[in-house]
Amino acid sequence: MTTHCKSPRRVGRIAVISLSLTGAWTPAWASTGNDPDPKALNQLSLEELANVEITSVSRHAERLSDAPASVYVITADAIRRAGATTLPQALRLAPNLQVAQVDASQYAISARGFNNASALANKLLVLIDGRTVYSPAFSGVFWDQQDVMLQDIDRIEIVSGPGATLWGANAVNGVINVITRPAEETQGTIASALAGNLETQASGRYGAALANGGHFRVYAKSTRLENTKTALGASVPDGWKRNQMGFRADWPASGGSFTVQGDAYASESESRDVGGGLVFSPIHASGANMLARWTRQLADGSTFSVQGYVDHADRDDAILYRPTEDIADLEFQHAIQRGRHRLLWGGGYRRAHDDIRPGLFFGFIPASETTSWTNLFLQDELRLNDRLELTLGAKLEHNGFTGTEYLPSARLAWKLSDERLVWAAVSRAVRAPSRLDRDVVLPPTPPFIIAGGPNFVSEVANVVELGYRATPSADLSYSITAFHHQWDRLRSGQPPLNAQIQNMIDGSSYGVEAWGSYQASARWRLGGGFNTLHKDLRLQPGSTDPDGPRNLGDDPRWQWMLQSSWSISPTQDLDATVRRVNVLPDPPVPGYTAVDLRYAARLNPRVQLSVTAQNLLDRSHPEFGSANARSEIGRSVFVQCELTL
Repeated sequence: MTTHCKSPRRVGRIAVISLSLTGAWTPAWASTGNDPDPKALNQLSLEELANVEITSVSRHAERLSDAPASVYVITADAIRRAGATTLPQALRLAPNLQVAQVDASQYAISARGFNNASALANKLLVLIDGRTVYSPAFSGVFWDQQDVMLQDIDRIEIVSGPGATLWGANAVNGVINVITRPAEETQGTIASALAGNLETQASGRYGAALANGGHFRVYAKSTRLENTKTALGASVPDGWKRNQMGFRADWPASGGSFTVQGDAYASESESRDVGGGLVFSPIHASGANMLARWTRQLADGSTFSVQGYVDHADRDDAILYRPTEDIADLEFQHAIQRGRHRLLWGGGYRRAHDDIRPGLFFGFIPASETTSWTNLFLQDELRLNDRLELTLGAKLEHNGFTGTEYLPSARLAWKLSDERLVWAAVSRAVRAPSRLDRDVVLPPTPPFIIAGGPNFVSEVANVVELGYRATPSADLSYSITAFHHQWDRLRSGQPPLNAQIQNMIDGSSYGVEAWGSYQASARWRLGGGFNTLHKDLRLQPGSTDPDGPRNLGDDPRWQWMLQSSWSISPTQDLDATVRRVNVLPDPPVPGYTAVDLRYAARLNPRVQLSVTAQNLLDRSHPEFGSANARSEIGRSVFVQCELTL
C-alpha cells in the first residue's frame, strides 16, 4: 500500500505543478450549486466550538464553554487543515502540550513539564476511544505503537492538570482523550495517498449500514518513515515501517447503543548500526485490541454504561528490553440526576500480565508478573444557584504496589454570564509505581549498576488551578489558566553500584497556559496560544542522587504558536502554523521556530489535492536529546491526494 518518493526534488516539482494547476483553475462545480456540504469544508464557528460537547472533564457530555478545567479541543477540521499525518503530529496543535520529535518515529509528549523520551514521561494519561494506551511496565506511551485513521477522528480533548478523581493514577499532569466518530458518520469509501521526502503513506476506509439498524466501518493504513540525520549529516538508523487495520460497529440497543471496535498493527525499524561493528536487529512492535461498550438510559432518567476491552502488545528491542503485555479492563458508571445534584459513580478492574525478556541494557526481576488495579469513584455536581456550581469527587484506587490511594478533587464554576466562566480547582493526584520503578536492573546480569527500587512508593501532586474562559463576541474567544503543583516523593536515584530507585525529590512547579481564536473575516480565522513553566525541585536531605532533578524532564520555560486558516474560495484552503519553543536546559537543546504551510484544493466533490511543507525556516533542527546522539528533524514536503466516494 505504500508508494516510495523518488526524491525530494521530484516532490518539489510535483508541489509547484499542483499549486499552479489548482490556483489557476476553479472547477465548474464550485459555482453550479453542486458544492459538498459546507459543514465538511468550513471550520466550526467560534460559537459552535464553544458549544462542542466534551466528556473528559466530568465524564459526561457538557459544553466546552461550561467545563471547569483547562481543556483544549482539537477538531477534525483542524487536523485536516494542519496536514497532520500521524497522531503525535495532530497533538502539536494543542497549545497546552509539549510535543517534541525525538527521531523518525518517537516523540516526547507531556503537559506541564516532566517531558522525557524515555520511561520518565509517565504523568500523562492517554485514551483512544476509552482505551488506556500507556504501558503498565513503565507508565508511559510508546508513541510509535499508537495511531488511528485520522479521517475518523471526531475530536481530541486535551485536559491539562489532574484528572485522577475520574481517570485514576497517571492522570497527574493531564489527559489526552482521542475520540473517533460513530460508524454511522463514516459511511462510504475514502482513500488517501501521500508521498514526500520523509514519509509515504496510504490509507483507506469503507463504511456501510447493517441490516439491523447498525453501521460499521473497516480501515487500513500503511506508513513508511525515512531516516533522520545527525547535525554532522550522518544517517540515523531509525527508519520505520508500520501497517495497521481495524474496524468499528455501532448498533442502537434498548434505549441506548452498543459499540464493538478493534485494531491490529505490526511495525518495525531498520537494522541499527551503532558503530564499532555493532549491528542490532530491528525493533519489532505488534499488537491487537478489542473493545465493547454498552450505554443505556434507564426508566428513571439515569444513564448507565459498561465497557470492557482486551489489549495485547509485543515489542522486541534488542538494545533496551523486550516486553510482552496482555491487559484486560472492565469498568462501569451510573449517572443520576436528583434535584440540584448530578451524581456520577462507578468503578473498574484492570489486570495486566507481562513477560519482559532482557535486552542489552535492561532486565526485570522477576521477568514475568501479573498486576491488578481496582477502583471506585463518586462525584457530585451540585448546582448552588443559576450561576454557581460546585463539583466534589473522590476515587479510591487499589494497586498491588502501594495498596489503596485516595484521589480527591473539588471544582467551583462561576458563570459570570453566558459567555464568561471563572473556575477554580484543588486536586490530589498520584503516579503509582510501575515495574520499571520496582523491578528493573541494569545491566540484566550482576553486578548491577541499578537494582530497582523495592521501597518505591507513589509520587504525589497537590494541585491548585484558577482559570477564566470567555467568548465576548461572535468573533473572539479565549482561555487562560494559572496553576501550581506541589510535588512530594518524586523519583530519584543513588550512585552505582546496586543503586536503588527512591522517592527523595520534592518541590513545586507553576505557570500559565492560554489560547484564543479570532474570526478576522468570514473566510479567515487566526488562533494562537502559549504556556510558561517554572520548576523548583530539590533533593530531600539524606539523598545521594548524583543527578538530582535533572532526570525528571527536559522542559522549555515557555513556548507559543500562531495559526492562520484562510478559505481562499469554496474549493481552496491555505493554512499556516508558526511554533516557537524556548531552549531546553538539560541536556541543552537550542530553541527553534518552525513554520508549517498547507495548500489544499478540491478538484471536484470527490477529489482533494494538498501540498504540505513543514519546518520551512531551516533545513533541520533538533527537538530533544543529547547533542552527541540526537536526530535533526528535517524539512518535510509532501503531496496528498484524497478520494471520497
